[in-house]
Amino acid sequence: MVRTYLDFERSVAELDSKIEALIVSEGAASEGVIALREKSSDELKKVYKKIGPWEKTQVARHPARPHFNEYVTGLISEYTPLSGDRKFGDDNALLGGIGKIRGRSVVVMGHEKGTDTQTRLKHNFGMAQPEGYRKAVRLMELAERFSLPVVSFVDTAGAFPGRGAEERGQAEAIARSIDKGLSLKVPFVSIIAGEGGSGGAIAIATADHVMMLEHSIYSVISPEGCASILWRDGARAKDAANAMKITAQDLKKLGVIDKIIKEPIGGAHRAQAETIKIVGAAIVKSLDELSKLGSTALIKQRRDKFLNIGRSLL
Repeated sequence: MVRTYLDFERSVAELDSKIEALIVSEGAASEGVIALREKSSDELKKVYKKIGPWEKTQVARHPARPHFNEYVTGLISEYTPLSGDRKFGDDNALLGGIGKIRGRSVVVMGHEKGTDTQTRLKHNFGMAQPEGYRKAVRLMELAERFSLPVVSFVDTAGAFPGRGAEERGQAEAIARSIDKGLSLKVPFVSIIAGEGGSGGAIAIATADHVMMLEHSIYSVISPEGCASILWRDGARAKDAANAMKITAQDLKKLGVIDKIIKEPIGGAHRAQAETIKIVGAAIVKSLDELSKLGSTALIKQRRDKFLNIGRSLL
């Protein structure tokens, strides 16, 4: 497998390149290769120990990071995809269906970015249109009808901003999805798995428990967009990222999210299977806790949580 290295991982990339060359000349079991692998592992830990918001943004966007389809394959058994909003059409950027996680039936949905050029175009890079959010509302209504908990995976730069989407009521569709999430009578768990951008993210993240992977980001606008507005210079995205409090660690302190899910050393893209397993355990634990509450308590607790965000800072 060809590994894609990020800019701040250059020192690790150089060591891994030396390892590959040494394997060819000395074999994978040689002492030199073993020593270099230990050095590369130590360097990776050192690099990731000090990464900031802009570096985390790059990790959150890494193309090899697990996407919705990988989570479904790794966690959901007996999965049946459901398509269409019953009003206009289907949206391939926001997928969903019914399945089981460790024997518990759930409704699951999430953004899918795609893994190569063809699938990225098919899924519109994870940027949903109004029919995607209306499909999300349909899935949540289905969950209520059959008393099934809802699990969502957020990974989008934002809702699609095209003219057609606006003409078909993008803002209204997002607002209705947010409202439905807040009034849902069944347990609702949301995972910020990569990028959580703008209303396109919160549309399926008004959950009882909002959990975020360690190197994910969650913000009202992308760092590039923020830099373009504040300084009229998208190149200052790093400055914007540092100022915006977009990391899981900052958002946990602010009360925007409920839990941080630790990633394997070097990020989720380096250990997809391990990451999916960790996320699955967090989801099951959360659903076990929420299943003890009735619908009235769930709605009150959920709404109070979102109304109280930021009030501690006043």
